[in-house]
Amino acid sequence: METIIYISQIILGILISALVMMQTQNSGAGSMFGSDTTVQRTRRGLEKTLYQVTIGISALFFILAIVAVRVAG
Repeated sequence: METIIYISQIILGILISALVMMQTQNSGAGSMFGSDTTVQRTRRGLEKTLYQVTIGISALFFILAIVAVRVAG
C-alpha cells in the first residue's frame, strides 16, 4: 500500500511541475523568477483550465502526503 502511495506522489509531483511550467511558458521565462509585469488580466480558456487542474492536482498531492504519513506512522 505504501509503495502505491509513494509512486502516486512521484507521478503527481512530476505532473504538477509540468503544469506549472506550461502556465509560465505563456507569460515568459522572466515571470517564473519574479520579474512579472504589473498588468492585471483574467484567465480564460485553456489558461483557466490549466490553473484549475493545477490546484486540483496539488490538493490531491497534499491529501496523499497526509495519507502516507498516517499509513507509515
